Amino acid sequence: MSTVRTVLGDVLPEHLGVCDAHDHLFLSTPLLPGQELRDAAAARAEMAAFRAQGGGGVVQWTPYGLGRRAADLPALARESGVHVVAATGLHQAGHYGEGTLERLRGRLVDVFVAELTEGIGTSGVRAGFVKVAGGFHTLDAHARWTMAAAAEAHHATGAPVAVHLELGTGALDVLDLLCGELAVPPHRVVLGHLNRSPDFVVHRQAAEAGAYLAFDGPSRAHHATDWRMPNAVRALAEAGGCADRLLLGGDTATAGARSVSGGPGMPYLLRRVRPRLELAVGVEVVERMLTENPARAFSVEWR
Repeated sequence: MSTVRTVLGDVLPEHLGVCDAHDHLFLSTPLLPGQELRDAAAARAEMAAFRAQGGGGVVQWTPYGLGRRAADLPALARESGVHVVAATGLHQAGHYGEGTLERLRGRLVDVFVAELTEGIGTSGVRAGFVKVAGGFHTLDAHARWTMAAAAEAHHATGAPVAVHLELGTGALDVLDLLCGELAVPPHRVVLGHLNRSPDFVVHRQAAEAGAYLAFDGPSRAHHATDWRMPNAVRALAEAGGCADRLLLGGDTATAGARSVSGGPGMPYLLRRVRPRLELAVGVEVVERMLTENPARAFSVEWR
């Protein structure tokens, strides 16, 4: 039986509800100094605001070593009534301090599998997917190392693999590696940040290959392409079968982007992005993007 692995345990896919398929409750990285997501009270308020807009589930893409605060996630989920799915995995090398990656050499697969099956650290919270990252139009040695480990973890557990695409690029190279060389089924791959590179041809090729495509904004840093997202979604919805591969997320990656700090935050996804997309592609397609599609993308027959 397929289930979604949340921080409070495995749930049936249909119980996930309206889902923000890519966001962050906690995140700390040296690449975003002074914008760390560390405040549990702010995370609680953001979750409450998302719930008030009808939200039912949040997939947190914060991976290993970037301040996931896994032990705090169950309380946030219980108090808000919002399901939370946590990540294992690794981001780009630049997000880690000296020594972190060296300590993982030779044991990365074991770490991923343990966090998926036993729990993150001593928290007992199990991750529900593996998050990795590519580079700008390229896959460097670090990306290939982490994706190879993610593929092994998938084969051991069935877990989905979610990929940060730098500025939305490199989708087809990622699929060539993960689904070709490393034999991960395409429907187990989620490609993030497609809105940041509005190449409709690449989007369609990735969707037709069977991968899930996450349109995860809005973002102040990427507002120059965010406005093209409805057209990109429309192009995919009009391509036969592609609407079933689409996901929506907020990707609140900085403290200033939270709604409780004056930014759009998680509730904006449902308050403004949803009705705007409904004008472009209709209510039924957007409903699938927020409910049925993420339920399939993150549900697993766990091994």
